[in-house]
Amino acid sequence: MEKVNIKNLTVDEMTEKFSELGLESYRVTQVRKWLYQKLVLSFEEMTDIRKEHRLLLEEYFFIPSLILHGFQQSGDGTRKYLMGLEDERTVECVWIPEPKRATLCVSSQVGCGMGCGFCLTATMGVLRNLKVYEITEQIAAVKRSLKEGEKITNLVFMGMGEPLANTRNLFPALNILLDPLGFGFSRHHITVSTSGIAPEIEKFGNNTPVKLAISLNATTDKVRDEIMPINQKFPLEKLFEACRKMHLPKRNKITFEYVMLHGINDTLEDAKRLVKILSKLKAKLNLIPFNEYPGTSFKRPADEWVHQFQKVLLNAGFVVNVRKSRGRDILGACGQLAKKGWDREQ
Repeated sequence: MEKVNIKNLTVDEMTEKFSELGLESYRVTQVRKWLYQKLVLSFEEMTDIRKEHRLLLEEYFFIPSLILHGFQQSGDGTRKYLMGLEDERTVECVWIPEPKRATLCVSSQVGCGMGCGFCLTATMGVLRNLKVYEITEQIAAVKRSLKEGEKITNLVFMGMGEPLANTRNLFPALNILLDPLGFGFSRHHITVSTSGIAPEIEKFGNNTPVKLAISLNATTDKVRDEIMPINQKFPLEKLFEACRKMHLPKRNKITFEYVMLHGINDTLEDAKRLVKILSKLKAKLNLIPFNEYPGTSFKRPADEWVHQFQKVLLNAGFVVNVRKSRGRDILGACGQLAKKGWDREQ
């Protein structure tokens, strides 16, 4: 008999399987608390469950975990983790501490198939989707490694992969992350980023209440076609139509991320067009000065130019943040994840 991966089960699936084994329904609550709050790696550690029931669980299920190969520490305190998967492939995630919060940047695929010209992860191509437990276990593995006083308050799905190309596993993983009997994160503290798969954006709000960020990065189809191939399939008008149709929880806005590439998309005319094309949407903006990496032809704009660009948007009434790049020295910043810089090839 092949054991079942208990971390790939929804609440309903776990309840059904426990019932088949003669276990009371409240055991589901107990087990989920041990798995996702106390982060245990064996049924033996679940000490408020009778021993014969622990043995029964051990007989029919197994608790998977990712292999933490190691981490790199940036001079700014950011940590990039390398996680081993069940098929010996690896993914990276990044822990970003700040004075009032600490964010974990999570991966959803091994590599990425979107082909964005400015993103180092895109050079890998996409190898496969992550499973439900491979998504949630990134959070668990990092939590186990944190020192006393360190924590994770926020999650952003901005690591390797296109999350909306893996909604089959993304949405169940988000349910576990939001569940009070799971990780218990607030919906306000989780953001999923997409390059712009319009049909999935339209359905996003019907499947999860977490926040959505869209990687926009251009104000014309001509430029976006060149740097983001997804735009050839879902051009700007289709993208914005999907945004208008998407159910948006009260007080939520869509965050539009804008990677600034010097001489490509960072003119003041671009800023003015951005004001115009986002004026009818509930939108806020994150400006991301390009994080350079070896071999790229793109350049990062000067800080003063970024501030001039931001000023145009602020004067139009938008909420606009300039994202401070963290972990650039370890290739851990936005667009830099590609399993580079480790001691051995992974």
